[in-house]
Amino acid sequence: MNPILTTLKEYNVSDEKVSELFKALTDNPMMAMALIQDLGIPQEKLQQLIMTIMTNPDLIKEAVDELGLDFSKVEEAKAKMAPQS
Repeated sequence: MNPILTTLKEYNVSDEKVSELFKALTDNPMMAMALIQDLGIPQEKLQQLIMTIMTNPDLIKEAVDELGLDFSKVEEAKAKMAPQS
């Protein structure tokens, strides 16, 4: 299982919240950061999770695939987060 999903399940994050989080990641990444902080994951583990996501963004695609969500939305979100030149 994807390490992001594994961590979320480890802290008993419901399937509904997991889907909501990944939909937020694809629609509005900043909103997703607020949602992540409200999931009840201890700060140390939360920082580790965020670092994992930042250093290996392909994990988001894997998780989206596992959840059956639309990956094209993830690409749109990445474009929104990219620094503007």
